[in-house]
Amino acid sequence: MADIIERGTWLTAPVREDRTQLLYFRHEFDASSLAGTFRLSADSRYKLFCNGVLVQAGPCKGDDKVWYCDEVSIKELLLPGTNVLAVEVLWAGNDPWNSNHSLFTMGRPALYVEGISAQSWRCHVVDTILFPAEEEGFAPLHIHEQAALGPNTIGWKRAGFDDSGWAEAKAVPGKELPESRLPERLRPRAIPQMALIPHSFALGDFTVSANSEKELVLDAGEEMCAYLRLRLAGGRGAKIELLQSECYTTEHGKQNRLDSEHGILEGYTDSYTVTGLANECYEPFWFRTFRFLRLRVKTEAEPLRICAFDYRETGYPLAVKTSLTTSDKSLAEIWDISLRTLKRCMHDTYMDCPFYEQLQYAMDTRAEILYTYAISADDRLARQAIDDFSRAQRPDGLLNCSYPNKNANVIPGFSLYWILMLHDHMMYFGDKAFLARYLPTVTRILDFFHTHRNAEGLVDKLGGENGKAAIWSFIDWAESWMPTTGMPDAGLHGPITMESLLVLLGLQKAAELAEYLEKPEEASEWRSRAERLRQAIRACCLDGSGMLTDGPGRPELSQHAQVFGILTGTLSREAGRRNLLRTMEERGIAQCSVAMCFYLFRALEETGLYDYTDRYWDIWRRMVGNACSTCVEGEYYPRSECHAWGALALYELPSVALGVRPAAPGYEQIEVRPQPGALTSACGTVHTPRGDLCVAWEKTGSRINLHISGDAEAIGRVATD
Repeated sequence: MADIIERGTWLTAPVREDRTQLLYFRHEFDASSLAGTFRLSADSRYKLFCNGVLVQAGPCKGDDKVWYCDEVSIKELLLPGTNVLAVEVLWAGNDPWNSNHSLFTMGRPALYVEGISAQSWRCHVVDTILFPAEEEGFAPLHIHEQAALGPNTIGWKRAGFDDSGWAEAKAVPGKELPESRLPERLRPRAIPQMALIPHSFALGDFTVSANSEKELVLDAGEEMCAYLRLRLAGGRGAKIELLQSECYTTEHGKQNRLDSEHGILEGYTDSYTVTGLANECYEPFWFRTFRFLRLRVKTEAEPLRICAFDYRETGYPLAVKTSLTTSDKSLAEIWDISLRTLKRCMHDTYMDCPFYEQLQYAMDTRAEILYTYAISADDRLARQAIDDFSRAQRPDGLLNCSYPNKNANVIPGFSLYWILMLHDHMMYFGDKAFLARYLPTVTRILDFFHTHRNAEGLVDKLGGENGKAAIWSFIDWAESWMPTTGMPDAGLHGPITMESLLVLLGLQKAAELAEYLEKPEEASEWRSRAERLRQAIRACCLDGSGMLTDGPGRPELSQHAQVFGILTGTLSREAGRRNLLRTMEERGIAQCSVAMCFYLFRALEETGLYDYTDRYWDIWRRMVGNACSTCVEGEYYPRSECHAWGALALYELPSVALGVRPAAPGYEQIEVRPQPGALTSACGTVHTPRGDLCVAWEKTGSRINLHISGDAEAIGRVATD
């Protein structure tokens, strides 16, 4: 076909460069001129409509080194004669702090098209939609809108719209493109397109009479990530405010999330001024996160009718293939809120929380990846996350703790969680070629900590409290560490034992990784460093009772130091068991929060104390009892209602209660070793990269009657003692 181009073109229009802006690109074409699929990208983000129907959003978040491009198929949406491609492009602006933190730019907004004509595209810069900061200070999103439209945009997504008043979209000269945006350098999308699942609120006849106000609260029934759409009629000049909220909050904080009698809704608000023109529709560009929506309308001289209010649920299309039941019925409800939490924190990246930040943090992501493996054996988003963080390496060797991120954001220990991600991928998938490309990054991380040791051989003091030091030495949102922003008090005075323990664990796992990749020199060096560090921790951080203190010579104690002392072999099994029991019995010792319970459970398992996990499941039972639909960030820091580092049940039940885990890299051997804890029975199917294993067991006295069946390859790899 004559108008198909071999290599794509970036199209743009002049905008203000000091703020986030929205642009509309429009292209009319005949169905016969489109032979097949075409490719699309944008700087910074696009939403594609064909004949008014939302097709997809993209591209995946990239950075200044990698930019992604999507393949598009719209055959099923084409009509005879004239068709319309309508693309909304959100440009994040050139100020990295006063724009979306995770959206990179190349200095101007642009739409990339390839495989479809780059001619006859019209463009309109939307100056009547503003994206103010959602909060004072730290505002990483800049996605909420103060919006108004006009006659030059109403109906623009469909045929028959008069776009003669729009500008012609101009091609960006190749010499002005960053290398990562060159057509031959664009990277194809490596993960599936996000799901778009339709839902609708049953409003009935919702009409607001002239010169009046009306408010309506809508309940989605659960935490939701979705694209919103309001269809309107009449009501010229009316003001609409749309508040998105995760839950009701009382004057005493978050308790029963459904307590509308004593609580209020807090969150972020979009505002829209109604034009009153025919076929009016307001659709905020970015997906919204909400459980409740509060719709407030104030009309002027004309009544306003809300014709429809619908939304499209969005997120990574996670195919859950693991299922199970246990003798503890409360765990089924915990499983449900955990699964929903993981789904809401999986988009084109993993993210810490979909409501407040939408940033991919390494500590969170390591846990989220493990949970994904355990229920789906899907590693596509994990592979992308691993690659993202590899590009986040700073000149000093540390990784940015969240990435993609245009701004510096450093937590030293989070670089070690990335090494754990690699080790996890080794155990589940054993892809040597994939892992080998990241070994140089591992080396630079470990070299950073090696060169930042004090005279005693410990990791030296690296940072401090959030907002008071260039580097944040966050460990966990433990209740007693809240005044120091998640850092042990010991960090105010000197080195933090937990940072040395995290480096020790990273060295140990890196050595196993290097050995698997047939790099014996690196493995030997890292084991040697690990042993020296372990001896330094024992020499400097053990008190007279055998407890690991939070810092050398410091009196403060935490459960965390004992947990990682066990996981690294710094404490013997007997000493670790004794110390853990003390942390569970003695007040005043900092306790692991939601985020750290994964590691606490591993230490309890290692020391033969797994029965004690039942008391920690009470954290999640309280969430269910308080009507949470997702897992909170922390009991003592419940800012976020949806934080997937808390989706622990997704790993714990299939991998530990049923006992199905890799016993050798690449799942070449499969361990089936149930840990009953407080359970008396469990059964289910665990999906592994080698196929399904069906496991059922029942405990009679001290005896476990175990039955295993499933796919032949998986059964053939079960390791027997």
